[in-house]
Amino acid sequence: MMSKTTTPPTLADRLSNGAFRALIGLMLALPYRFRVPITGWIVSRLLSPLLGYTRRVRDNLALARPDLPSAEVARLARAVPDNLGRTLAEIYSGQEFIDRVKNIPLDGPGAAALQAAREAGRPVILATGHFGNYDVARAALIARGYPVGGLYKPMKNRLFDAHYIQAIERLGKPLFPRGKRGLTEMVRFLKSGGMLGIVSDQHVGHGAALTFFGLSAQTALSAAELALKYDALLIPIYGIRQPNGLDFQIRVEAPVPIASTEAMTQTLNDSLEALVRGHMDQWFWVHRRWKGRKRS
Repeated sequence: MMSKTTTPPTLADRLSNGAFRALIGLMLALPYRFRVPITGWIVSRLLSPLLGYTRRVRDNLALARPDLPSAEVARLARAVPDNLGRTLAEIYSGQEFIDRVKNIPLDGPGAAALQAAREAGRPVILATGHFGNYDVARAALIARGYPVGGLYKPMKNRLFDAHYIQAIERLGKPLFPRGKRGLTEMVRFLKSGGMLGIVSDQHVGHGAALTFFGLSAQTALSAAELALKYDALLIPIYGIRQPNGLDFQIRVEAPVPIASTEAMTQTLNDSLEALVRGHMDQWFWVHRRWKGRKRS
């Protein structure tokens, strides 16, 4: 039964959810090696212009990288939503996706620290961004027996949110919704030596005014706050899409040194920015990361 405080889905919510479910249903009928690139093509060529994503990519690039030549902006306006479409196809592929990523080696200066934390039963905050495929590391680590949970933000479209949560649950549990409902279980999980994945590169109104690409960006401090409160390592981790568009590298950065929550979170922003600058087409430039800021 719908509670009195719950807003019923709008017609737009129903239509967009129905269209997405139909698309995913059709794509899942295809072999994985075709499903992923075809979904990327459909999202980038057909859906992105209709949903305003293409314009948002261009607007964000005009803010953060006004130095880019027009040809590169045009390329990214296609490539960014293509990566988004591929990511959705992969997440909804469940076990096929897990099988694709479960044996990827852990690469980078933080790999040994992550393994040591697992062996010692020490809690870890795995910080990532909407880059490449943000569920690669979580799915791969869970498949290897790492105790990894995920913190997620429920979406405004409740119809979409319901089946999206089912999709990411198939990649591994537990999952904890942001807010009071998931807080108690999340804290218990961390205290038991769990590892918590957090995606923290979206605009948060009550966040700290830190910098990202040299611009002020409201950023949640929750990853650093949890790390300090529960004596957890704070480790940036990323799934970097490889040139064939289907495979990934799992990059584990060194643990963030203990400092203030603002300083530690700025280190996360800097880590992600450095990676994005090297792979501009893999970050979700469709987000309103600098909400309220107008292009000059």
